[in-house]
Amino acid sequence: MDTLLLARLQFATTTSIHFLFVVVTLGLVTLLVGLQTAWVLTDKPAYERLTRFWGQLYVINYVLGIATGIVMEFQFGLNWSGLSRYVGNVFGAPLAIETLVAFFLESTFLGMWIFGWHRLRRGVHLALLYGVAITAYASAFWIMVANSWLQNPVGYEVRDGIAHLTDFTALLTNPSLGMALGHVIAAALLVGGMLMAAVSAGHLLRRTPDFALHRTALRIGLVTAALSITMVQGFGFAQFGPVGEVQPTKFGGGPGADALVAEWTARFGLGDYTPPVLASVGLGFMILIGFSLGTLWLLLPLLWRDWIIRLRFPLWLLLFALPLPFVAAILGWIAREVGRQPWVAYGLLPTDQAVSGVGPGVMLASLIGFTLLLGTLAVTNWVLMARHAARGAADPALGRRPEHPPADPRPEPAFA
Repeated sequence: MDTLLLARLQFATTTSIHFLFVVVTLGLVTLLVGLQTAWVLTDKPAYERLTRFWGQLYVINYVLGIATGIVMEFQFGLNWSGLSRYVGNVFGAPLAIETLVAFFLESTFLGMWIFGWHRLRRGVHLALLYGVAITAYASAFWIMVANSWLQNPVGYEVRDGIAHLTDFTALLTNPSLGMALGHVIAAALLVGGMLMAAVSAGHLLRRTPDFALHRTALRIGLVTAALSITMVQGFGFAQFGPVGEVQPTKFGGGPGADALVAEWTARFGLGDYTPPVLASVGLGFMILIGFSLGTLWLLLPLLWRDWIIRLRFPLWLLLFALPLPFVAAILGWIAREVGRQPWVAYGLLPTDQAVSGVGPGVMLASLIGFTLLLGTLAVTNWVLMARHAARGAADPALGRRPEHPPADPRPEPAFA
């Protein structure tokens, strides 16, 4: 067994699972902000119930997503010590900012939002949710800053065999950052919109009592998904230019790619510097799914006079289409990460020099253990979300008003 292959399989598996939690979190929190803002401005109970219902699903996904993120972080020290040692001074900077500034603040705001129902003023409570959303986007930004540096190392110099950060601004203006960040955020909004539309469609097919409530959520989710798929396509195709310039080998050969391979051969020796076919396959299927989901625009006219509900088959289409944005998100990640191979940091650190020096037996045990743990967390998450989603929005546990304590049946003590 090859230690490098096992380490790559482990990282691919665990990061793919964690990424699914991330896109749900980022997509749902944006919709939650809209729902609670509508409730505060209009004082309509329907928006409060929708906020509580979707907020409950968001909290479930967020809590279990934290666990997957913590488990995934262990891999950098366990499996990729060469990465930490060689480029940790640069790569670790945005990760540290993400953890200290974004993640901790986001968790604090969310905890106050969860336990602040009926204890805080509406404006303060809403401001906490805005804080959750802003820090969630900040977290995504810093993660993409770190990832973009691996795609296109900038603002550094190598001293004594270790990369040192020399220009922090270069990290923020990396050509591989802007459009990729927009693409990820749009994909998260697509996932959130599709999830809201599909769950609402399921309730409408079952003819649950909360017809008006799920009708509203269906409309919000479908419009969000339709707008988001257009942004996904726009940001996706806009990446071909800047990515092709900084990573000439990702999209095939050409004069630039050939010159770069010749330079790498002189520096690192003979080797296969062509990305695996899996990257191109992932990119092709992701684009295919993106065009397929573009047909969501055809469903928008059916919202008129509730034809989308009367015909019923569009509701089934939304249910069956729910896995597609998740599959596309994973395929996009494969295209971006596998297309960088055989480099951990493109043109700077080969993958085989970044892996830890452990035996294949230990790496296999780690792969099996981490995969089982994250797989269990993922299954638990979806079971809990499906169970709470099926219960409907009649009286979600999140934000439920505390009951008055029962009266003490004991007589009051008499005082002399």
